[in-house]
Amino acid sequence: MLHSVGSGKPAGPCRAGLSGLLTDASQSRTGRNEFHQQSGQWPLDVVPGASDHSAARAIVIEFKNVGKTYRSLLGNSVKAVEEFSLVVAKGEILGIAGPNGAGKTTLIAMMLGYLRPTAGTVEIDGLSARHYVERNGIGYLSELVAIPPKWRAYTALVRYATLAGIPDGEIHQRVGYVIELLGLSEHRDKKVKALSKGNLQRLGLAQALLRDEKILVLDEPTHGLDPVWTQRFRDIVDGLRRPDRTILIASHNLDELQRLADRVAIIDRGRLQRLVSTGYEHATPAMTRFRIAVARGHELVRAALPQAEEAGRDEFNVTVHSIQELNSTLANLIAQGVLVASVVPEHSVLEQQFREAVGESS
Repeated sequence: MLHSVGSGKPAGPCRAGLSGLLTDASQSRTGRNEFHQQSGQWPLDVVPGASDHSAARAIVIEFKNVGKTYRSLLGNSVKAVEEFSLVVAKGEILGIAGPNGAGKTTLIAMMLGYLRPTAGTVEIDGLSARHYVERNGIGYLSELVAIPPKWRAYTALVRYATLAGIPDGEIHQRVGYVIELLGLSEHRDKKVKALSKGNLQRLGLAQALLRDEKILVLDEPTHGLDPVWTQRFRDIVDGLRRPDRTILIASHNLDELQRLADRVAIIDRGRLQRLVSTGYEHATPAMTRFRIAVARGHELVRAALPQAEEAGRDEFNVTVHSIQELNSTLANLIAQGVLVASVVPEHSVLEQQFREAVGESS
């Protein structure tokens, strides 16, 4: 299932061309800021992801002590979500991570208005989630994209655009834009059943972007994408970042969330276990080990860094205590004639936090 969920109000015009969208991606992660670890709230004077750091912070999504209980087939009470509280700021990209059965899908369903919480409330822009969706709509890509197999790609998007309330005079412009954005031009006349898994996923994402919504919810968005389009997806999401747009990404791919999200909510057994800020500016002692690959100067590295562990041919594991120390180490190596090919963190802070959080709840 996939949707631009909610109201059939007219969508805005196509705001930017493909080149403009991707150009903005290089500047998209400059607005990250520290948040209060316990409350999950951003500072009062900034909006994460905004280019104007003086912009007033606004909470756009709020989960307040949310719980959801089901009845099993045997009549037992099953708690899918329990005492879940979280605020999401306008302009933020929030990642949602957790093992299978953690409650991610249930949380998304409550946010989209598909399910009512058993306890607590879910509010979007001051309204109940269901009322917000009915009035304004949300762009939504579900984990499993389901489009009638005999529809053709272009025709499917035109039909969804019509259902979403996009004015007749703007439909073909908007459909053409998302087709170009998602690289589907050569597949536009193919039937859905003839599309590869990756192309079907891209068609689903194109549909979710039709109305240029201010809230996007993407559930396992890179499922089925090849490495080239996985990277392209990251560029697209970076380009979609705006001070007035909030994006939620649920994914098992921690590397993807590390690269895209401002924060990641780690969920297990229906509870929020941890909130993690991503990016090197939030580096912690858990993120101090880097693998350095060199194209020239193997012996120079051994002489300059006797404590470094050799991890393979022309690769070394180096432990540092800060990003500043890492940069100083690299500068020293380069000054001595070492040609550095790559620097990769052995474990990201998100991966480390995820392991600890899920382990603590098991």
